[in-house]
Amino acid sequence: MKALPAILLVIGILAMLMGLLWIGQGLGLVMWPASSFMLADRRWSVNGVVLAVTGLVLVWLSRRR
Repeated sequence: MKALPAILLVIGILAMLMGLLWIGQGLGLVMWPASSFMLADRRWSVNGVVLAVTGLVLVWLSRRR
């Protein structure tokens, strides 16, 4: 069970980073890759916020143990 906090930390950080990318793409701040269907689509910025907050909770849980 000692590996669980480390796994939660890694997954949480990755989720936060991916959420931030989705926010940037959804708001049209990150226009990469050019062929992405997520560019300037506000729904993806909302999805990104949800994912980033979920990642933040996972990081918090991993540090709490």
